[in-house]
Order: sequence, then structure tokens, then C-alpha cells
Amino acid sequence: MDPARPFAALVGGEGWACELRAAEFQALCHGVAVLVRQHSVMAEQLMAEESITINHESRGLWLELCGTAAAWSLRFLLEPDTDRGCEGTWSAQASPQVAMALQQLGCSGPLQA
Repeated sequence: MDPARPFAALVGGEGWACELRAAEFQALCHGVAVLVRQHSVMAEQLMAEESITINHESRGLWLELCGTAAAWSLRFLLEPDTDRGCEGTWSAQASPQVAMALQQLGCSGPLQA
């Protein structure tokens, strides 16, 4: 992340990439941490075949965690402002690694994947 540039971070997945401003990247970090914590609490109450969807919205960034107690995927939507918007999804295989990578990049709060 380079805060001196207009777009401080590049996030991506299979077939897509999006540049984020520093505040947008921090909103992504915070939102993913919130969703992972909520999932961790709720997963203990889910039966193996049950699935849940949890949403979080902050600073023009909408996030969704969807899955079961054992596997979940992440999706985000950067609401279009005057010059751009973007959307991305990480698979159930990639999402826990993305969450841990965001934590390692200095996002606040502990994550449990």
C-alpha cells in the first residue's frame, strides 16, 4: 500500500482487479475483519448443511460473506462515485487466505479464518 499515490492498493482475484484509495482499502480491511469475526461466532451455532450470508457496509464499500461453517466466500462492491466503481469476489478456497493477507498488511483487529 502506497498512501502517496491516488490509488494506494491493488486487490484482485480470478479474472478481475481493482485499485483502491487508502480509505477504501482500510474500509475493506475493517469490513473483512468484522465479517470474519461475525462468522466465527455464528459458525458455532450452524449445522453442517446450513449456510449464512452476512453483510457489512462502510464508507461506500459493501461486503458480503456467504457460506457454511466450514467454507465461505467474500464479495465486495465499491459503490460508484463520480469517477469509478468496481466489484470483486473471492472463492471459498481463496477467501480465508485473502482475509489473513489483509490482516498481515496491517489491518486492525485479529482475524480467525
